[in-house]
This record gives sequence, C-alpha cells and structure tokens, in this order.
Amino acid sequence: MPATPAPGQSRSDRVLTRLLALHPKLIDLSLERVLRLLKALGDPHKRIAPVVHVAGTNGKGSVVAYLRATMETSGRRCHVYTSPHLVRFHERIRLAGELIGENELVDVLEECERVNAGQSITFFEITTCAAFLAFSRVGADIVLLEVGMGGRLDTTNVTDRPAATCVTPISMDHMDHLGDTLAKIASEKAGIFKAGAPAVLAPQSREAEDVLEARARELQAPLHRFGKEWRVAETPGGMRYDGKRWKLDLPRPALFGPHQIVNAGTAIACLEMLDGFPVSEAHIRQGLRGVDWPARMQRLKRGPLVGKLPGDWELWLDGGHNAGCGEALAEIAKGWRDKPLYLIYGMLNTKEPRDFLRPMAPYVAGLRAVTIPGANASLKGEETAAHARACRIDAQSSPNLQAALDEIIAVGKNPARVLICGSLYLAGVVLAENA
Repeated sequence: MPATPAPGQSRSDRVLTRLLALHPKLIDLSLERVLRLLKALGDPHKRIAPVVHVAGTNGKGSVVAYLRATMETSGRRCHVYTSPHLVRFHERIRLAGELIGENELVDVLEECERVNAGQSITFFEITTCAAFLAFSRVGADIVLLEVGMGGRLDTTNVTDRPAATCVTPISMDHMDHLGDTLAKIASEKAGIFKAGAPAVLAPQSREAEDVLEARARELQAPLHRFGKEWRVAETPGGMRYDGKRWKLDLPRPALFGPHQIVNAGTAIACLEMLDGFPVSEAHIRQGLRGVDWPARMQRLKRGPLVGKLPGDWELWLDGGHNAGCGEALAEIAKGWRDKPLYLIYGMLNTKEPRDFLRPMAPYVAGLRAVTIPGANASLKGEETAAHARACRIDAQSSPNLQAALDEIIAVGKNPARVLICGSLYLAGVVLAENA
C-alpha cells in the first residue's frame, strides 16, 4: 500500500497507517512475533475452517481465485486471504465470499493493535493476525490462504494441519530474502508442507522440484505433481485435465493467457486431493468461466483511459513483475501479431526490470516508462526507460499514465494494443484512476 494514505482517509486507513509504524522493517521474516500475538488473541488461527495453503512465485492469486470460484459455485462458503491489494486493503480479506466490511475490518485491526500493546511487529504480521481473527468469528467451509513471501517463515505459515498445500511455479524473485538460487527459494516455499497433508506441485524446474519432492517425502506428505500424477493441456476447444481420479474436457478459463491453463489445472489438482469437499465437473466448468481476478491480463473496456483510445485500439492491464511473468506475457505477445504492442511500464526498485522485459523485447513496438504514483520504492521513469533500452526496446520516460498513453497514441501505428504492466502497485493506480 502507499506509504502515505490520501487526505480524507477512512477509519481503517487511519488504523493501518498507525500499524505501519510498529516495526522498523517492512519485511522481516519471522514467526515469533505473529505467534506471540496470535496466542495473546486466543489462537484464532486454530479456530478456523480447513485451510488450503498456496505458495509459489507466480500464479498464487490466480490459483486461489479458481479455487474460490469453484468452491462457491458448489455452494461452499470460502474465507480468502491474499496480498497485496490493488485499490483498498479490504480486498485482502474475504469473509464467506464477501470483502470484509469497513466496520468489521476496523474492529479486528483495533483489537490486534490493542492486544499487541505497541510491541514491535510488521504490518503484514499484524494484519494477518487480524484476518485470522475475522475468520474465526464468521462461519465458513474452507479457508484459502495465500503466502505473502516464501513459506517457511511467512506469517501465514502457522497452520499445523492444512487440508492441502500447493506450490505454484517458482522463479527468481525476492532473492534478498529467500536465496539466490532456485533450490534455496524452493526450500523456503516447501516450508508450508505439513505431515500427511497432500502437496500439490505446479510445473517446476528440475532444480526446484527436487527440493520440493524431498521435503514432501520427508514429511510423508502425499505428492500430486504436474507431469506425473496430473497433467493439463490446452485443446482447440479449451483445456484437458488428467489426474488420479478425474479426466475432464473443460472450457478455456475466463482469465486470459496460456499460463492460465496451468493455473486452472493447478487449482483442479488441489480440488482433486481435497477430502470432504466433493465438486462436480459442472461446478469446475462454472468456476473456470466465472473466475474474477483483476489486473491479471485484464482488458479494460471503460473509464477515462479507455476513452482516450482511437476506436480499434485495446488497453490491457497486468500486475506481473518478475522474470516468470515476463515470460508468460511474452507468450501472449507472440500471438498478438495482428496489432503492434506498446507498453506503459513501471516497476519497484526491489525487482529486476531487465529480467522481466527481456523475454518481451522482440514483440514490443515501443515503451513509455512511468514512476509509480505513491510508491516510495518505485524506480524513476527514466531509470526504467534505461533498463528497457538495454533490452533493445524503443523506450522513453513519461511524467504520468495519461501522458504516456497520449504519447503512444500520437506515434503508434493504428490500430494497436497498449499493455500497462510491471507492478501490482501500478495496476492498483490504474484501477483506481480508471474506475
């Protein structure tokens, strides 16, 4: 979230601003502080519905979105915890299918603040405790829990007996916290595995998969691996899933891009391994078509930015920000040969811009780089443009989103596609401004 909330902030914004000041570091991986506060709160994490715990580098949120859509289609009440949010903090916490209300959010945040009594704790830790507290007070059938970072020491990793765990594709990201090799990062992600709980693996590099498999076997956690126990593939009419129990011919998921076939398949693999939560093929079909997850290759069809476009132009938005996301976007761009592709791009200084841009470079006609509004950790537009030029992309900086779009329209070939990308924080700004 932005470091300084806007004037006229809500009650929850005021509480969240206070909570940001409780710990000198925004990221400080540890379980000691969160376990201390949870104990003081009466261990709410031990009084919630069965948990599906999802870690990984790319696709975590999409997998959770498919799980939620399918579960809710089958009549289940789902609590969901994801991060970060795009526009409002409330997006991180869903109670029985609905975003947490303002009063409910303020109540649990203030209770956590009061019980914590000023002790050092990170923003993510105390707000995760608030989510567990909210989950413990509202009935649900299942909790879908997305890891914030890593796994072993992630704040969410306090559930002893999850119904299932899942690791989505791992790539190089957060190396300063998780390690500088895929094996080290995989070891951190494998920290969510628990004895006896099924461990679902999405496609992985050999290096990462070896580490994940070894940890699952050590814990006697039943493995359900892509390419072994389950497979998914695109078909002319949609997608095909083959698993231990299910063989399904399904429609293409509503979320756009070939990588979403894998994400949808990973969610189905989790459903296949869940005891006590039967779903039908009809439920899965409805879930795939009804899924909603903003800023993941989302085509924007209304709003001020869209209103600027000439008639046959398209505006797309994606929050991906690492090498794996760049490769996924490149696969999409490869098939977009009917119109030139222009990027509006911003990124945090904690990421690797060239790793993200390099796969996309052959397919990009031009790029306008922007500083992400309200994000203190944003790279400056000119810095970002320099990284793009190093990847052989025709790039310049622009003062803001509106100017970037105007400049692309002025020089672009008609018709064209414009993709705003590089950061979930930038995506949040776009969604807020283009509402």
